[in-house]
Amino acid sequence: MIELIVSDMDGTLLNEKMKVSEINAKAIKEAMKQGIHFMVATGRGFTEAKPLLEEVDINCSFITLNGAQVYNEEGHVIQNIGIGKKTVHEIVAEIKKRGLYCEMTTSDGIYSDNKAKRIESVASLLYETNPDTTYKMAVVLAAARLEIMNINYVEDYEQLVHDESIEILKIITFSDDGRKVLGPLSEELEKSGNLAITASFVNNIEINNINAQKGIALEEAAKKLNIPLENIMTLGDNFNDVSMLKVAGYSFAMENAEEEVKTYAKYRTTSNNNHGVAHAIKLALNDNLASAKAPEVIKSTEQKK
Repeated sequence: MIELIVSDMDGTLLNEKMKVSEINAKAIKEAMKQGIHFMVATGRGFTEAKPLLEEVDINCSFITLNGAQVYNEEGHVIQNIGIGKKTVHEIVAEIKKRGLYCEMTTSDGIYSDNKAKRIESVASLLYETNPDTTYKMAVVLAAARLEIMNINYVEDYEQLVHDESIEILKIITFSDDGRKVLGPLSEELEKSGNLAITASFVNNIEINNINAQKGIALEEAAKKLNIPLENIMTLGDNFNDVSMLKVAGYSFAMENAEEEVKTYAKYRTTSNNNHGVAHAIKLALNDNLASAKAPEVIKSTEQKK
C-alpha cells in the first residue's frame, strides 16, 4: 500500500517547458485526496522549486538541494546539511583549475560569480531539454528567467567561504563536454570521502556533503511520518535520484532517464514530456503495477521460479 509519493522535478515532474503539466497536477491531487502524502525531492533550491508547485495549486513538503535542506508543508526549514568551508575552498580550486564555471546554493540563497556564465548555463539546459528551441532563443529565455530568479552575485567565492553567517549547502558546476570533463573532476573530488557527487543533467555535477542525499533525507522523513519504506513510491530520471530509488518499495524510472539510472528502479513510466508522473500514479492507484515492471525485475523474478 502506497502512503507517500516522492518525485524529482527536472526531467521527471517538469516537462520541457519547465512546468508541472495539468495532467501531472491532477494525478497528484487525486492521490492526495486518497490520503497519500506527496513530497518533492529536487536538486533545486526551495525558492526555485516551490513557485512551480504553487502554479498548479499543490502545497507539499520538499527535500531540496539533493537532501541538504528539508522543508515542511508550511515552508519552514527542518534540516540543513552543509559543506565544510575548508572543503568548499578545495572544491572551488579544483573547478577553477579546469576553467569551469560553478554556482553555490547557500543558506542565504544562490550565488554566482559570473552573470554571463550563469545565463549560458541556463541557456544550455533549456536548449538540451527543448529540441525545438534554437540556442539563440534559449539565451533570450535564460536571460528573462534570471530577471525573476533570486540570484546573488559576488566577485569571488572566497567572500562566502570567509562569511561565518553563511552556510554553503551545494555546489554545481557545468561543462558542455559533459562526462569527458566532469568525470575526471568527480573522481578527484570523491577522493576526499566526505562528498556526494551526483548529476541532474549530462552537462553538470552537483556536489554535496556526503550525508546530503535524497535517499537519506527520505528515510528521515519517512520515520517522522511513521511510513515504512516499502510503502513509499519514488520517481526520478538522473543520478541524484538513485539514492531514493534504491530505498523505496515502489521505485519508478522515467522513460527519458539515464540508462544506468533505470537499473535502480523496479518500474518504468512514460517520459516527463508525456506526463510520466501521472502515468505512474494511475498505475499505482489502480493496482496495475505489473505492467510497469522493469525488464531486469521481470528477469530476476523468472530466474527465481
